[in-house]
Amino acid sequence: MKILDSQGRLFGKLSILDVGAALIVLLVAVGIFFFPGTSGGSVAQVGTSIKPVEIDAIAIGLKGTNVQDLFKAGDKINVVIRNQPSGQITIKSAKTLTRTLAVPQPNGTLKALPDPREEEAFSKNMMFTLEGKGQLTENGPVLGNTKVKIGTTLELEGNKYIFNASVIDVRVKE
Repeated sequence: MKILDSQGRLFGKLSILDVGAALIVLLVAVGIFFFPGTSGGSVAQVGTSIKPVEIDAIAIGLKGTNVQDLFKAGDKINVVIRNQPSGQITIKSAKTLTRTLAVPQPNGTLKALPDPREEEAFSKNMMFTLEGKGQLTENGPVLGNTKVKIGTTLELEGNKYIFNASVIDVRVKE
């Protein structure tokens, strides 16, 4: 019995093209399941520990009427970091920052005084201290598979609001 016949079949039964295609599919399956490589989807690492994390964030020009009344210490809010939902975090404190203007004085110096403009009544600058649990890695804390560093933009969402705030400080509590 010949190994290949005149029509290209192995032992007269299987086409050599079918055997080649089956071999390629088998090698791809082995490659996917046994050698997955590095995945960029998760920054979670083996040996990380969960620690309490405090984040200071600032929202400049937050629009709305009585926005300072929307935020109460102890409220849980949803956090989205780089378009990735990162769970819930607790508001530890929220305070309105006074807008100031540099006003020249008669002696030639400048003095920071509160901004008297009426149109600023619906636009507030606020600073938030948020606390939650995060994984501590060698590159810093991670919330919901996303690193949190100074300058990271957080999207904060509650029942009546959604806005962006920039991280200005990150502290890991022991």
